[in-house]
Amino acid sequence: MRRSKALPRPPKILIFDVDGVLVDVRGTYWRSALDTVRYITGKRATYAELQQWKSQPGFNDDWSMVAAWVTALGKPLSYEQARSAFEIFYWGSDGKPGNVRNEKILVSPRQIEKWADRFELNLFTGRTRQEFSFTFDRWPATKYFRTIITMDDARKKPHPDGLQIILGARDPRTALYVGDNIDDALAARAAGVPFLAILGRDGQRDGARARQFRELGALALLPRVTELAEVLGKS
Repeated sequence: MRRSKALPRPPKILIFDVDGVLVDVRGTYWRSALDTVRYITGKRATYAELQQWKSQPGFNDDWSMVAAWVTALGKPLSYEQARSAFEIFYWGSDGKPGNVRNEKILVSPRQIEKWADRFELNLFTGRTRQEFSFTFDRWPATKYFRTIITMDDARKKPHPDGLQIILGARDPRTALYVGDNIDDALAARAAGVPFLAILGRDGQRDGARARQFRELGALALLPRVTELAEVLGKS
């Protein structure tokens, strides 16, 4: 999707997911998931297979996804075991740098500042506070986000708690949640918050995922968050 019409009701509050929206995680979280699956099972794991797992509800949490994926391949794995193995690849070990070093932010601080001039900005991410802080404590645009909800602050998606904490008693229809995962869309629907989906660089070829987002009520599908200005309009 290259262009989109303006939203029927311009939001006052923008709430962003982080991974796949503000940050490219193919070389970090996704790479770590593939490395973990291969290490434990000895079987080759592909990005296409990862996307099939990611398209299922409940797998916004990569540790849950890895545990289920490895178990399906015949190696029963608990959530805690998946987390421990995953973090070796993500953070690194024995002096070897982890995949976290590949983190790439997809939007400029200047763009965040422009949005902050017009909207209240917030974050609801599936990261832990430690994972979030590693990248965002050093990013100059972090100061523009009013509230930041991590996995340590609320039940993980698709539970809507994070969105509800951000909004408090305010009308959820005045907000817009921008995410890239089915669990993001489910959380938005449960909270009554309008949702916009980011498909990612290769997402336009994933027709099944796009259909899922539409069925869950996504107002628009964009290839990248930097195109959000097209649907926010000038108001």
